[in-house]
Amino acid sequence: MSKKKMDNVVAQNRKAHYDYEILDTYEAGIALKGTEIKSIRAGRVSLVDGYAGITQNEVFLYNVHIAPFEQGNRFNHDPLRTRKLLLHRQQINEIYRQVQQEGNTLVPLRIYLKNGFAKLLLGLAKGKKRQDKRETIKRREQERDISRALAARNRS
Repeated sequence: MSKKKMDNVVAQNRKAHYDYEILDTYEAGIALKGTEIKSIRAGRVSLVDGYAGITQNEVFLYNVHIAPFEQGNRFNHDPLRTRKLLLHRQQINEIYRQVQQEGNTLVPLRIYLKNGFAKLLLGLAKGKKRQDKRETIKRREQERDISRALAARNRS
């Protein structure tokens, strides 16, 4: 058994793999306020329309919805506020160079808990065209057909 702890995945952006070709991934910390971590631990996060951008040599996360904490009263946060991502300077510079290339963007793929801290898996992605999406669907269906055939073969 490996010593690496299993990451506790809280939210996943499944549509990202359909809409984008993921070129590289980065693990980033998230600068949170007060009750946001409690909402994340409760799994009340949506990454669907989220994206990241670089402003003044810092990476920020936009349009990620973290629901207000139910028992948070007046200390609750704005659900769609812009959040700073915590990365090393070298990583930010590398990401900046990659994003400058035409068609590349930063997409949040997954939020998970690691050693009690909320982490974001950030993907450097290139948008797929309609034809590429069709190929992805076709490949997925072929893999399902193959697995069904193998399962039927093993049963008999």
